[in-house]
Amino acid sequence: SKEDLQTWVEDAYCPALAESTVPWVAAEGRFGFELAALWVESPAEMVAAAGWSTYCALVALHPDNELDRGLLTSLLARVGRSIQSQPDRVRYCMNSFVSCVGTYVVELTDAAMATAEAMGAVVVVMEGTACKIRSPKEMIEKVRARGTIGRKRKTVKC
Repeated sequence: SKEDLQTWVEDAYCPALAESTVPWVAAEGRFGFELAALWVESPAEMVAAAGWSTYCALVALHPDNELDRGLLTSLLARVGRSIQSQPDRVRYCMNSFVSCVGTYVVELTDAAMATAEAMGAVVVVMEGTACKIRSPKEMIEKVRARGTIGRKRKTVKC
C-alpha cells in the first residue's frame, strides 16, 4: 500500500534500501509516480534519494507515451540547477536520473546530454567502497553506441 511504502522509505537507513529496494517496489506498483514526486521534495536525504531513484526506475519501465515528458524536462532542469548543492546521496541519485532519462526516454536523450554537460563533474563521497560515480554523458554515449537508447526493462529488480 501507499502507507507501507511511505513507512519503508522513512525507515530506510542505508542507500541499498533507500535507493534500490523501496524505489523498485514503488516503481513496479501503482503509486510510483505519486510517491516519487512526493519523495524528491523531502528534506530527509534518504527519502529524497529514494524519490530520484524511483523516477529512474519509472523511466526504465514505462513506455515513453506513459511518461510526462514535460515533468521529466523540468526535473532535468532542476538537476542542472541544484545538483551541486545537494547532499551526497541525493547528488548520486540525481546524477543517475540524468543517465536514466538519457538512455530510456528517446525524446529526451539530447536534453539529458545537455544537462550532463551543464552540471559538470559530480563528486560524491562514498567512504568504505570502491564505487565511483559515472558521468551521465559517458553512460548515454555508451548506450547510444550499442544502439539501445530507449530499450525499456521488464523489471528494475536485479
